[in-house]
Amino acid sequence: MTEKLKQLYKSVILKHNKTPYHYEKQPAAAHNIEAYNPLCGDQFNLYLDLENGLIKDIHFHGYGCAISKASTSVLVKNLENKSIEEALELCRIFKELTDPSEAPTKDVEIKELEAFEAAKDFPSRLSCATLSWEAIKIYLEKEISEV
Repeated sequence: MTEKLKQLYKSVILKHNKTPYHYEKQPAAAHNIEAYNPLCGDQFNLYLDLENGLIKDIHFHGYGCAISKASTSVLVKNLENKSIEEALELCRIFKELTDPSEAPTKDVEIKELEAFEAAKDFPSRLSCATLSWEAIKIYLEKEISEV
């Protein structure tokens, strides 16, 4: 891993752990998605409102390590006002970036996503980085299949 990628990874995690984006409970949200890792105890609730196939509002709350909290914050920040299809594409890109068995197929335009590529070098932390991304991907795929 390059030093530049290590620094980006560290700065993104520190920033989003300290001041996470839309970190608050939203019990009135139409959809509540639980992201839970029983092995380490990380647990976040993602609150979202969909309107005409668009993620109009998204927040999260819960607890976990700095990596899982930062990754969830980046997820929330980047899925806001995206269509379900765009959100699923970002989830696919994130999976590609963090999966040690895959090589990214295209350049990533969102540096905060790119930062988590460094998680490949820390296999024990990969589930922390991908926890909320996988949970929302499963939920959104279900939403599409029901339409």
